[in-house]
This record gives sequence, structure tokens and C-alpha cells, in this order.
Amino acid sequence: MKEIKVEENNIFINWRVEDHGNLKLMHFSSKPFCAEPAAPKSMPESFPFIGMNLSGYDRPYERHGNSYAVTAPGYRMKYLGHTDFRNGQGRRIEFHTLDEETQVHVFSYVQFYDGLSVIRIWHRIENRGKDMQTLEYISNFNYEGLEKEGKLSRDQKMRIMIPHNSWQRELNWKSHTFAELGLFQVQPDSLQRSSNLIRVSNTGNWSTKEYLPMGYVENTETQTGLFWQIEHNGSWHWEIGEHCGHLYLSLGGPNETYSHWFKELKPQDGFETVKAAVGVTAKGFEDAFGTLTQYRRRIRRKSEDNEKLPVIFNDYMNCLWAEPTAEKEFPLIDAAADAGCEYYCIDAGWYADGYWWDNVGEWEASSLRFSEGLKKVTDYIKARGMTPGLWLEPEVMGICCKKAARMPDDWFFVRHGKRVYDRSRFQLDYRNPKVRSYMTGVVDRLVKEYGAGYIKTDYNIEPGIGTEINADSAGDGLLQHERCYLAWLDGLYRKYPELVIENCSSGGLRMDYAMLSRCSIQSTSDQDDYVKYAVIAANAPTGAAPEQAAVWAYPRNHEQKLSEEELAEETVFNMVNAMLLRIHQSGPLASLDERRKHLVKEGIRIYKRIREDIRNMVPFWPLGLADYEDAWVSLGLKSDETAYLAVWKRMEGDRQIELPVKRWIHQGRQVKIDCIYPPESDTSYEYDAERNVIKIQTDKQRMGRLFQIQFLRR
Repeated sequence: MKEIKVEENNIFINWRVEDHGNLKLMHFSSKPFCAEPAAPKSMPESFPFIGMNLSGYDRPYERHGNSYAVTAPGYRMKYLGHTDFRNGQGRRIEFHTLDEETQVHVFSYVQFYDGLSVIRIWHRIENRGKDMQTLEYISNFNYEGLEKEGKLSRDQKMRIMIPHNSWQRELNWKSHTFAELGLFQVQPDSLQRSSNLIRVSNTGNWSTKEYLPMGYVENTETQTGLFWQIEHNGSWHWEIGEHCGHLYLSLGGPNETYSHWFKELKPQDGFETVKAAVGVTAKGFEDAFGTLTQYRRRIRRKSEDNEKLPVIFNDYMNCLWAEPTAEKEFPLIDAAADAGCEYYCIDAGWYADGYWWDNVGEWEASSLRFSEGLKKVTDYIKARGMTPGLWLEPEVMGICCKKAARMPDDWFFVRHGKRVYDRSRFQLDYRNPKVRSYMTGVVDRLVKEYGAGYIKTDYNIEPGIGTEINADSAGDGLLQHERCYLAWLDGLYRKYPELVIENCSSGGLRMDYAMLSRCSIQSTSDQDDYVKYAVIAANAPTGAAPEQAAVWAYPRNHEQKLSEEELAEETVFNMVNAMLLRIHQSGPLASLDERRKHLVKEGIRIYKRIREDIRNMVPFWPLGLADYEDAWVSLGLKSDETAYLAVWKRMEGDRQIELPVKRWIHQGRQVKIDCIYPPESDTSYEYDAERNVIKIQTDKQRMGRLFQIQFLRR
């Protein structure tokens, strides 16, 4: 038996090569390995490093149900060797394993990142045998023994946080015991082999329409946590189940059971999995998200946009609602420039003479909406000192688009011999080089003819399980398309390195780090109620780095009579929603009264002062992650010397809130707190040094405030 022990960046990992050659992952934690509770209790199939199903091979006698608890030949992969070296990111370990019967080889890549308690992991499979093999499933990360630290029963000590996600209700985290989700312990550890599991999946091209591809598991007895994100823009799956008396976690991309995916591997064929990040903490979920934030900054494309954080005005939300005309745009352009915006994006509708939804695809400017040409408007945007932007939905063609009728079926997703429809659109297939060439030509025209330096790419359909054309399975066609779409984005960035491309999918329905490792900015929601948006804004740094998370700020005119003070407070609340993230300014700026125009301008001015800090800070939540039932919510960003704290009162509730801050205020430092927005604030606040809390008090029903906290050396 051979032990491979790694301690790197406060991650403790133990692999074991058994006498019969099997490679096992025995330990992955923020604490060192204790071998006794990790003993394989009854089966040699425990602790497999790789989960992999090939068609036609027997899985041992576990109660599998629909789980991937024991996979074949995953459980019998033999260790052939490994290399351990350093590259520009940190340490890297590469394993080589083999299934002797099929002659399928797996190369596993474990990348560390200096100073961060997180790894990135993926695998490459090669069929070096004589027979074709059908790959039904392979995990990115497979770890058994989640519960093994501590003495309490797992029902007492284990909790999981799951990020629910949906249209206008994104980033909605919920915490559960395992028992609450049905994974009770019903037998002694050595006998427990349930068919039940905790399972979170996505099937389709909207990668985050129900959940973010993330999770956080905590052992409340030992204060250890494990967190992950699957970095894929399509179908993915993770599960927690039981095997050999232990709880296991398995992460992966598409699979046959849940995603209609399988891949035929002919002799000499290969396949590479999607990537996943897995990290550990001994300090709780805030530390986990701080690590994940820094990791996200390491893996993404270098972009000036994420360094400078320019302010974007977009004419859609609570503003033109996809009905742009030259006459409407000019006063908004002036108002946006006067407020201090740096990009001006004309959203949907600019290409349609009438109804804009179902004729997308040709991307020619409407002469009815812009009688003197769209270029006159984009030139005026530039004359006012802003960079023009345009909305584009590059993966679809509307059913009324004339070009769609002329193109062959292999331009589109097809199932059962018919083009796939959703919401009056066809799904383009980016595996087809003619599709990619056509859409590159569209972007070329927008950049060269209109001077577009900002493209808002939207995506408003769900084409389902995939396409049957030129694919082993519908899911295989989908995965190939998604990888070709990412490659197309990479090509655009090589061609236009300064181009800013926003990732939007009906708001935040494709908020994943396959996309966000490329696109510098992410739409977090289509939520048009600013009070509800505060919850999304507060939780936004869980799904994206703060400087990538775009949040709408849209002060509005009202039909009902509101007082001057109520209108001002609404404007401030709106601005605070966005000021620790990326400002997506909107709303009818041109027709606001002077006081509200000043509040918008002042908010943008203060944002420009602090944005250089935002790009390097990590998030914290004094009141915990926000929920829609909460009257008070908060979000903070911190560095060693400074913190910024957004606090919202969303509804009637307690007049005073106390925000515990002990865990992130440095010992031996004096604390200075100031309300920086709005500068003229009547809100009562103080720092109680004895109790380490910030007290905020107001009589207002709704309120948003932004504070700066400085840690002063004595």
C-alpha cells in the first residue's frame, strides 16, 4: 500500500494506492487526516478517486437507485503513476489510472492556486483498447467521507447550503440539515446503504435556471466546510449520497441519467470533462466565498473592464422596455452622460420595425425607429463621452426571421427530425462553422459601423436536452455546441480584446464560470422591483465576483402621488443596490426632478471613488445571506484596511438593527464608521466597541445606506 499525502494552501489531501493497485481518495479537508474513522468498513469499492460508468459493466451490489455511488469501471481504476510539479498558478498533480479490462486510461489534473484553499480538477479519458466504449458518466470530483470528522452523528452535525436560482429570484440560498432533505441515518454506519440521495442537477442550455452549480457543506461540530462550483454553461449534476457507511460528494457535467448524454469512444478516441473547483475552510461560509472570489479572479480572462469598473447605462429596465427610438434616446443619452455614466447600451428592439421578439436574427437596424440611421445615435453617444453598446441575442433566430427560413436545418437544434422551438425562437447550433462565421460578421458590423465597445449578449430560451444532428446523443450535441460557443467567444476576444461582452440570460439564468471566465460582467437579474432586488444584490457575490455582478439601479416616476422624501429615499435605495457591485443604471433619468438627478449623480461619483477598492475586496454578510422574508439585509466588502457596508431596510420591522462585526474587525484596531451615501443622511448609526456591533436606527419604512468602515492603527 502506498500513501500520497499533500498539504498545500491549508488543504489536507490523502490518496492511497491499495495493494491491488486501486487509487483511492481518502481525505480532502481543512484538517489533517485521521485514518481510524475512514476505514473502508466492508467493501473494497469504497473511496474511489474517479466515478465513471461505461456501458455494459456490472456495478457491485449497492442499492444504487439513480445515484452514482458505485460506478464501473470507476471503482476498479488502477494507479499507474503521477507527476507533481509547479506552474504559474501553483502546484499541480497529474494522475494516470487504467481499467485493465477495457484499456480505458484516465488522466486526472489537480491544479492548486498559491495562497488559496481551493483546487481546480478535471479528467481526460482515452480509449486505448480494441473495442468501442460508451461513456455514460464521469465525475469531476468524487469524495467519500464528508462526515467522518468529529464524534456526533451526521444527522446532528451536517448542514448543506443550496443556491436556488430562478427568473427574478436569483441567488436564493437555503440551509438544510441532511435529514430535512431526506438523507436520514437509519442504520449503523457500517450498514448504511440507502438508495436516497441529495441531488441537484441542470439539464439544458440555461445552466442556472433552477440552481447555481455550487454548494457548501459544513460539519458544525468540527467547524469544517467544503465548497464547490461546476464550471459549465449547460447540463451538470452533483449529488450527496451514502456508500459503505460514509457520505460521498460527486460532481460532474452531463450524464445519461439526468442529461440524456452519452459519448461513444472509438478506439483511440478521447474525452475531456468539464472543470470544477473544490475548496475547504475551517472558518465558515464567509471564508469559503472569500476564497472563491479570489479564485474566480485568478481563472478569468484578464480584462480592463474588471480593473476599471466603468458605469453602464442601459435603456431597458423600467425605462424604454425594448421600444427604443432616436427621439427617446437623445434625452436619455444626455441625462446618462450628465450623471457620469461611461457606457450607454441600447437594449432590445433596435433592429425591429415592430414587435421585436420573434424576428431576431438578422440584426439590421430599424429605419422606422431610427429614421436618420442608428449611427447618428451611436455617434451622439460617443460625442457625449460614452462608449456605445448594443443588445444582441447571438444563439437564436426568431420564427419570423426571414433568414431562418432560408437556412438548412443543420444551422439549428433538431430533435425527432424537427427544429427545436422555444418561445418563438429557434436555437442556433454553434458546431456549424457557418453559424459561427455569420455571427462573427454581425459583431464585426456592430463594432465597425456603430463603434460598439459593449455588447450585451442575452439568451431567452431553453432548448432542452440538446440536438440529434451529428451527435452520439442529444446531450452530446448540446455539450459540443456549448464548447463551440465558448470557443466563439474566445475568438471574439482575440479579435477585439477591449470589447466588453455582458453575459445575460433573462437576467441570471446562465451565471456560471464557464461563461464568466470569459465575459467580464454578468447580469444578475431581470427583477424590476427595487425592494426585492436588494436581496439579489446582497447575495450577488456568492454567484460572481463583485466587480462582475451587474445590478440595475432604476429610480422611477410614479403614477401614484409620493412625497419628495419618499421619491428621494427610493432613489437612494436603488443606487445602494448597485454600489458595491457593478452599476447598471437605468430608469427615466431625463425626466427625474433635480434632487433625484443629483442623488443619481452623487451615487455614481462615490462609486467611482471606491471602485478601485471593490475589484480587490472579498464579501462578508453581518446578518447572514439575505432572504426575501428579511426586513433588514446587508452586504459588506472588505480589505485589510477598509470595508464598505450596504444596509437596507426593506419593509416595516424593527426600528433598530445590530450588525455583529467581531469576526472581521482586526484585533487592536480602532474603528471609524461613516455614512458615505447619501452624504446628507439623517440615519442614526454608531459602532459599539464593547459589544463589537454596528447599530443603525431609522423610523423609515424603507431605507438604503452605504457606510465606509476604516480600521485605524492605534
